[in-house]
Amino acid sequence: MYIHQLKNWPSFTWDTEAILVRLGEVRHRQGRILGLMSSAGFKLQESAVLDTLTLDVTKSSEIEGVKLNIDQVRSSIALRLGIELAGAVPTDRNVDGVVEMMLDATQKYMDDLTADRLYDWHAALFPTGRSGMHKITVAAWRMPEAGPMQVVSGVMGKEKIHFEAPEAERLSTEMDSFFNWFNAEPTTDAVLKAAIAHLWFVTIHPFDDGNGRITRAITDMQLARADGTSQRFYSMSAQILRKKAAYYDMLEQTQKGDMDITHWLSWFLDCLFQAMDHTEETLSVVTNRARFWEKNREVSLNNRQQYVVSVLLDEFYGKLTSTKWAKMTKSSPDTALRDIQDLIEKGILEKETGGGRNTAYSLIA
Repeated sequence: MYIHQLKNWPSFTWDTEAILVRLGEVRHRQGRILGLMSSAGFKLQESAVLDTLTLDVTKSSEIEGVKLNIDQVRSSIALRLGIELAGAVPTDRNVDGVVEMMLDATQKYMDDLTADRLYDWHAALFPTGRSGMHKITVAAWRMPEAGPMQVVSGVMGKEKIHFEAPEAERLSTEMDSFFNWFNAEPTTDAVLKAAIAHLWFVTIHPFDDGNGRITRAITDMQLARADGTSQRFYSMSAQILRKKAAYYDMLEQTQKGDMDITHWLSWFLDCLFQAMDHTEETLSVVTNRARFWEKNREVSLNNRQQYVVSVLLDEFYGKLTSTKWAKMTKSSPDTALRDIQDLIEKGILEKETGGGRNTAYSLIA
């Protein structure tokens, strides 16, 4: 029996004493992060928000096995937030859809959550009306004809059912209850409400597909309410991806348990606390990037150079060679060498020790 089949569903209970210390630690750290960022200056705040939202969008999709182009995600967010971005690239509509959903959730966090709003999010996630090759019901709750909504793993013939969601006939009533609770004046801590909202919505699983991504958007919306700001400086989705197996195990245990969700709340708070660990790393990257552009603000770069330098300042793996440059910028080997030599002369790149065909170059900090 799943928790949504219990007679006292959805009257969740928990042991306050068991989670009080961790909740206090999360709230204290939350305040420190907001204080740190408020003193960082507008440009640094802007860059940190762009980095965090990019991380949130890409990692939330990756949890579901969907790999989004990080440069497109970053460019789409920057465009919609009015942030100037060197090396911006054209974006696909599937990327724009995920970005629009996340920005609607976090930038309009105080607006009521409604069925129509979720339908808009769902339509943005599936602009073609299909999930992969399969046609799905879009911008509406799943239909009875689709059969039971099951979360399954394993190869065909040896599937394991982790969870089965409420029947489609129950969805209208279930979602009305969820909306009434979510939009009401809070009677519990706002961070705990984010944890409860996450569990509650993912348990209902009201759509044919995309429930996980929408769950995490709702969670970010409530965390923005807890922070009291639309600026995001930590990514819960990135931390969930790091703990993906434990995340699904905890959800399964909770959904097969009783209405006492203390263990789920404890896990969520731990995950959130760990997500905040990475804020300092993000701020360090942002600060280094800001210092670099400030130092080189008078240097003229072409579009290819701006793009590669931006990648080097963010996430670049391995060594930069002229061959990689040519592939990244879709240019000829001769053009790549000219671009690199120009940056060496301008004091932005330097040649690493060694040479020959595999000569590598690195950014001068």
